[in-house]
Amino acid sequence: MEPKNSPDPMPSWIPATGHALRHAGIHFDAVRVIGVLGEQVAYEVMQFTDFAAGPVVRSHIGERSMYFLLPPGSARAYRWPVGAEALVREGGAFVGVPALHGLTYPLDWRSLPTAQVPFVDAELLFELLCKVVDEQKPAVR
Repeated sequence: MEPKNSPDPMPSWIPATGHALRHAGIHFDAVRVIGVLGEQVAYEVMQFTDFAAGPVVRSHIGERSMYFLLPPGSARAYRWPVGAEALVREGGAFVGVPALHGLTYPLDWRSLPTAQVPFVDAELLFELLCKVVDEQKPAVR
């Protein structure tokens, strides 16, 4: 009898139930994008990747942020535009991570990590975020 392995193992930093705080920069870096801008960027990333974007956590409290989880050490390579904040190890920031199933309010997954796409691609996120920010700037007369 062969041992059964999960076909799509989830990272150890995802809690089994509820949600948990994880220190940014240890298992992942994060880029927080607030409000409507975060929703638009998440939509663009999802469309570009054919709905295989990697882990994106949505917070339903306060300014309703999106947290794009990147490979550890990758967020500091970019100068993120206004409206986005890199959360890395040096900043001492924590990110809420929901379980895959069950009650996780006020957090949920906009996009799940997978074995094939364990993180959001930092370069792609940066390019799409800059594109969306540029499109939102009012034309100068």
